[in-house]
Formats: sequence, C-alpha cells, structure tokens
Amino acid sequence: MGAEGWHWTDAWIFVSLVIASGAGRHRRAPASRRPEGVRLTDVLSTADHLNQAIPDRHEVQTAVRRLAGAGLVSVTDGWFRVTPAGEQLWRNRPHVGMSTMVDTVQTALTRRHAPGHGDWVLDEHEHTAAVHEYVKRSVPTPRRSPEDDGPAHGRR
Repeated sequence: MGAEGWHWTDAWIFVSLVIASGAGRHRRAPASRRPEGVRLTDVLSTADHLNQAIPDRHEVQTAVRRLAGAGLVSVTDGWFRVTPAGEQLWRNRPHVGMSTMVDTVQTALTRRHAPGHGDWVLDEHEHTAAVHEYVKRSVPTPRRSPEDDGPAHGRR
C-alpha cells in the first residue's frame, strides 16, 4: 500500500485503545468492559506501557483519523471507543506475544482494511493536559513514616 498504507503508529494506537478499553476481553461479559470508552490519558498510558514512549499529538491525531476513517474506532466528546469492526479485527488477528502484538495488528490492518481519512482533531492543549495527567498519576506518592504524622507536620 506504499506511503498511504497503515503505519506502525496506527497499529500502536489501535492496540493501546483496545487494551485500555477492555475491548480485547471479548470472552468476558460485556458489563466488564468500559462501554463509555476511554479517555486520552488511558490511551497514552497504555501506549507508553507497550512502547516505553508517550505518543505525541500528531501521532495520535493521524492514527485516530486513519482508524476512524476506516470505521475501526470512534471518538465522541473525548471518549475513545473501539467499534464492532475494530473488535472483529482484534478478535480475528493472529495471537502472539505482547512484544510482537503491534506488528501483528499492523499486518492484519494491511490485509483487511484500507486506512481512512477522518477529520478528527486533537487539540494541543488537550494532548498536553492528558500527558500531564498521566505523568502525575504514574509517579508514585512517597510513603510517609508514622513519625511524619507528629506535631511538626500539623498533627497532634
């Protein structure tokens, strides 16, 4: 498919969205999934877990446009969802380990779907806020010893 074919980043964002939303748990009860979808922070968190990198705004925007245009994902009011077609692609992909999952999904995308050209826009401020939220919640809070609860810290 050349330059217009699916990119690794498209598959990375798709896999991140599937995992973050629980859509990959198709054998579980639908009530155990997140039907409302997931927020950008959850997608970024999962993407970082998969690739040890937080996707930049352009990577997310481009991938979501292509995936949404192909009918595999949707975004409404900031909620990212995997569509039934996206769930079907996920369920029918070859099953492999985590280290090659994104590559396998990229191959499945190439074989079964053409990239679309959606018009979704990710605002720079929204992306920055999601990155900050993810970083803030992923930095562990220092543990405090019982001695820290004494009078010097406002407790009596």
